[in-house]
Amino acid sequence: MNNYYVHSSAFVTQPTEIGEGTHIWHFSHIRENARIGQHCNIGQNVYVDTNVTIGNHVKIQNNVSLYNGVVCEDDVFIGPSAVFTNVINPRATVERKNEFKQTIVRKGATIGANATIVCGNEIGQYALVGAGCVVTKNIKPYALIVGNPARQTGWVSENGQKLDFDEKGLATCPETKEEYRLENEEVRKL
Repeated sequence: MNNYYVHSSAFVTQPTEIGEGTHIWHFSHIRENARIGQHCNIGQNVYVDTNVTIGNHVKIQNNVSLYNGVVCEDDVFIGPSAVFTNVINPRATVERKNEFKQTIVRKGATIGANATIVCGNEIGQYALVGAGCVVTKNIKPYALIVGNPARQTGWVSENGQKLDFDEKGLATCPETKEEYRLENEEVRKL
């Protein structure tokens, strides 16, 4: 008996690792050698390619494609219809499977709906990538990113709240009251 749930319309190719308490919903396809952690929610019509790694407590919304080379650490949220690429210059008639580039989404990061993450980039921990962004470069931890191409417009807390730093480089999350420091264009929680 599995200790995870797979909807009857989903397709899971073995061998695959799926953690306890994970739910895989309608019409999703999990490829062989994918690794999915515990207590994840894989929404409707999600594609998880070969050799993709998904940590614990990850939420992947409907119509997301995670291609070979994507790594999502724990507590990541991926909004509906987000796409991850794995080749910089794909062509239908040119085989480039040996050119797949790794993309890493660090712990607690959020990827908004309809965002596109170009391969070979890293999304820093607790970063928030806004809906519709096209990410073409690495994103710093705690960064707030919007637009096409994506650009940083501020900073967010681990709870996803905008941080307003004072002249001393200090900010408090308006929701949790946790404190943060901005120093040399890097944020850390105090």
